[in-house]
Amino acid sequence: QVQLVESGGGLVQPGGSLRLACQVSENIFGFNSMAWYRQAPGQQREEVARIFRYGSSKYTDSVKGRFTISKDPAKNTVFLQMNSLKPEDTAVYYCYSERPDGDKYWGQGTQVTVSS
Repeated sequence: QVQLVESGGGLVQPGGSLRLACQVSENIFGFNSMAWYRQAPGQQREEVARIFRYGSSKYTDSVKGRFTISKDPAKNTVFLQMNSLKPEDTAVYYCYSERPDGDKYWGQGTQVTVSS
Protein backbone atom coordinates (compact mmCIF):
# COMPACT_ATOMS: atom_id res chain seq x y z
CA GLN A 1 0.00 0.00 0.00
CA VAL A 2 1.53 3.28 -1.12
CA GLN A 3 0.96 6.26 1.16
CA LEU A 4 0.96 9.82 -0.08
CA VAL A 5 1.13 12.78 2.30
CA GLU A 6 0.53 16.29 1.01
CA SER A 7 1.80 19.46 2.66
CA GLY A 8 2.18 23.14 1.89
CA GLY A 9 -1.40 24.27 1.63
CA GLY A 10 -2.76 27.33 3.39
CA LEU A 11 -4.24 30.78 3.02
CA VAL A 12 -2.67 33.16 0.53
CA GLN A 13 -3.66 36.48 -0.99
CA PRO A 14 -4.48 36.77 -4.70
CA GLY A 15 -1.26 37.03 -6.68
CA GLY A 16 0.67 35.08 -4.08
CA SER A 17 2.47 31.76 -4.29
CA LEU A 18 2.43 28.39 -2.59
CA ARG A 19 4.46 25.25 -3.04
CA LEU A 20 2.74 21.94 -2.40
CA ALA A 21 4.72 18.80 -1.67
CA CYS A 22 3.67 15.16 -1.83
CA GLN A 23 5.81 12.70 0.08
CA VAL A 24 5.46 9.12 -1.18
CA SER A 25 6.15 6.07 0.96
CA GLU A 26 8.08 4.20 -1.73
CA ASN A 27 10.50 4.85 -4.56
CA ILE A 28 8.79 6.86 -7.30
CA PHE A 29 11.55 6.46 -9.88
CA GLY A 30 9.60 3.96 -12.00
CA PHE A 31 6.10 5.32 -11.44
CA ASN A 32 4.11 5.72 -14.66
CA SER A 33 2.98 9.18 -13.64
CA MET A 34 2.14 11.40 -10.72
CA ALA A 35 -0.37 14.19 -10.67
CA TRP A 36 -2.10 16.89 -8.69
CA TYR A 37 -5.87 17.15 -8.71
CA ARG A 38 -8.13 19.66 -7.02
CA GLN A 39 -11.72 19.79 -5.92
CA ALA A 40 -13.61 22.93 -5.05
CA PRO A 41 -16.87 22.83 -3.06
CA GLY A 42 -19.74 21.59 -5.21
CA GLN A 43 -17.48 20.78 -8.13
CA GLN A 44 -15.97 17.64 -9.57
CA ARG A 45 -12.37 16.75 -8.95
CA GLU A 46 -10.20 17.93 -11.83
CA GLU A 47 -6.67 17.14 -12.88
CA VAL A 48 -4.41 20.15 -12.54
CA ALA A 49 -1.01 18.85 -13.59
CA ARG A 50 0.65 15.53 -14.38
CA ILE A 51 4.27 14.51 -14.69
CA PHE A 52 5.23 11.33 -16.48
CA ARG A 53 7.96 8.81 -15.84
CA TYR A 54 10.57 10.44 -18.07
CA GLY A 55 9.78 14.00 -17.01
CA SER A 56 7.28 15.30 -19.52
CA SER A 57 4.31 17.12 -18.06
CA LYS A 58 0.93 18.52 -18.90
CA TYR A 59 -1.39 21.10 -17.35
CA THR A 60 -5.00 22.05 -17.43
CA ASP A 61 -5.50 25.25 -19.41
CA SER A 62 -6.48 27.40 -16.43
CA VAL A 63 -3.09 26.96 -14.71
CA LYS A 64 -0.71 26.97 -17.69
CA GLY A 65 2.06 29.50 -17.18
CA ARG A 66 1.30 29.78 -13.45
CA PHE A 67 1.79 26.28 -12.01
CA THR A 68 4.78 23.97 -12.36
CA ILE A 69 4.87 20.29 -11.44
CA SER A 70 8.20 18.67 -10.64
CA LYS A 71 9.55 15.64 -8.88
CA ASP A 72 12.60 14.64 -6.87
CA PRO A 73 12.93 10.85 -7.10
CA ALA A 74 15.80 10.87 -4.62
CA LYS A 75 13.37 12.22 -2.03
CA ASN A 76 10.28 10.39 -3.31
CA THR A 77 8.55 13.74 -3.51
CA VAL A 78 6.44 15.54 -6.08
CA PHE A 79 5.94 19.29 -5.98
CA LEU A 80 3.44 21.77 -7.33
CA GLN A 81 4.70 25.34 -7.48
CA MET A 82 1.72 27.68 -7.74
CA ASN A 83 2.29 31.31 -8.68
CA SER A 84 -0.05 34.19 -9.42
CA LEU A 85 -2.77 32.48 -7.45
CA LYS A 86 -6.38 33.46 -8.05
CA PRO A 87 -9.48 33.05 -5.89
CA GLU A 88 -10.72 30.41 -8.34
CA ASP A 89 -7.70 28.26 -7.43
CA THR A 90 -9.25 27.73 -4.01
CA ALA A 91 -9.79 23.99 -3.52
CA VAL A 92 -8.56 20.90 -1.78
CA TYR A 93 -5.51 19.69 -3.67
CA TYR A 94 -4.84 15.96 -3.90
CA CYS A 95 -1.73 14.07 -4.87
CA TYR A 96 -2.13 11.03 -7.14
CA SER A 97 0.30 8.31 -8.12
CA GLU A 98 0.28 5.47 -10.61
CA ARG A 99 2.71 2.65 -10.00
CA PRO A 100 4.36 0.63 -12.81
CA ASP A 101 1.87 -2.19 -12.14
CA GLY A 102 -1.03 0.20 -12.75
CA ASP A 103 -2.12 0.54 -9.12
CA LYS A 104 -3.34 4.04 -8.30
CA TYR A 105 -3.16 5.87 -4.99
CA TRP A 106 -4.41 9.16 -3.57
CA GLY A 107 -3.35 11.38 -0.74
CA GLN A 108 -5.70 12.86 1.83
CA GLY A 109 -5.58 16.36 0.38
CA THR A 110 -4.42 19.79 1.48
CA GLN A 111 -6.56 22.92 1.52
CA VAL A 112 -5.52 25.91 -0.57
CA THR A 113 -7.47 29.11 -0.01
CA VAL A 114 -6.83 32.23 -2.08
CA SER A 115 -8.51 35.23 -0.54
CA SER A 116 -7.83 38.80 0.49
